[in-house]
Amino acid sequence: MHMKAAVLRAQGLPRPYAGSRPMTIETVQLDPPGPGEVLYEIAGAGLCHSDLSTIEGLRPRKLPSIPGHEAAGIVREVGPDVRGLKPGDHVVSVFVTSCGDCRYCNGGRPNLCESSFAARANGTLVTGARRLSLNNEPLYHYSGLSVFAQYAVVAQNALIRIPDDVPLEDAAIFGCAVVTGVGAVLNTAQVPPGGLMAVVGLGGVGMNALMGGVIAGAERIVAVDLSADKLRLAKELGATDTFLAGNADVAAEIKAATGGGLDYVIETAGAIEAMNLAYAITARGGMVVSAGLPAVDRVFAYPHSALVSDEKSIRGSYMGSCVPKRDVPRFIALYRRGKLPVQKLRSGFIGFEDINAGFDRLADGAVLRQVLRPN
Repeated sequence: MHMKAAVLRAQGLPRPYAGSRPMTIETVQLDPPGPGEVLYEIAGAGLCHSDLSTIEGLRPRKLPSIPGHEAAGIVREVGPDVRGLKPGDHVVSVFVTSCGDCRYCNGGRPNLCESSFAARANGTLVTGARRLSLNNEPLYHYSGLSVFAQYAVVAQNALIRIPDDVPLEDAAIFGCAVVTGVGAVLNTAQVPPGGLMAVVGLGGVGMNALMGGVIAGAERIVAVDLSADKLRLAKELGATDTFLAGNADVAAEIKAATGGGLDYVIETAGAIEAMNLAYAITARGGMVVSAGLPAVDRVFAYPHSALVSDEKSIRGSYMGSCVPKRDVPRFIALYRRGKLPVQKLRSGFIGFEDINAGFDRLADGAVLRQVLRPN
């Protein structure tokens, strides 16, 4: 079939992207789903900082490709050997397509499945196939999804079925922002009721981490960001304290206000400066959880002696340490009960013609989650 899609041809082009146009809107060819694969129609796709990092050239990928890894839509066709999904099902995509039978999948950590990482590096589906082309030349898949398009063919384990009454424009961000942010709090950090926590960086993932803290029943939720507007929304979503980052004394101010720092600090900015601040405001015996992805060559350094004497711990959190088939339905249920109001994070809808400018707005820190409506 032929469809409209945003094709990324070059990384590292100068801003504004509205002028340099790293993505061009093309009519591309999408082949039918093969064994274990599903064709679904994209209802909404979120513009995420991971996509921005790829456009900036901070995370090299094979090109040309169709970016996008956070979406929701409706199943239109299933290939042979697909189980549990049928045409008409409403689904959310997840950006780690687990194989279901490796040491990580069998150990309850499908977010670390190495087959997904190999496919991402090669620009294929986890099945090894490539279903995209333009003018008879192959296009690479992005994170096994490539959802900045009207349709996508993906491996069946990349999709999680959701109830039909959940608005797809809200469901679109569950496969990345929600699972990463909420999961970092509930799964990785395991913040207990009454816990003292902070979130450093209030993008889409950070705001979800903040809401995860509210769900966990944290007594103190400190929100830290460079944007006063985001701090105001953080208060509305449940932050007990807010601090404007960028001030040289902000770490000392937070430690003074919290009696020595927080027990759980979630870093979601994907910047070493944010990680340094997160570590600085972690109390003795506390844990830093980093869910942000900086450029691949950036290094975080810490005083090792103090790590030992203060008994701090540092943990990474990839995809919120989630088991998608367990956690996406759980988080959707919280949304339906009003406990996870992700619609408050939506910064508006855009069409293909505005996608490059949309990433300018994201790079400026002026938005949380813009949702592409490709159809």
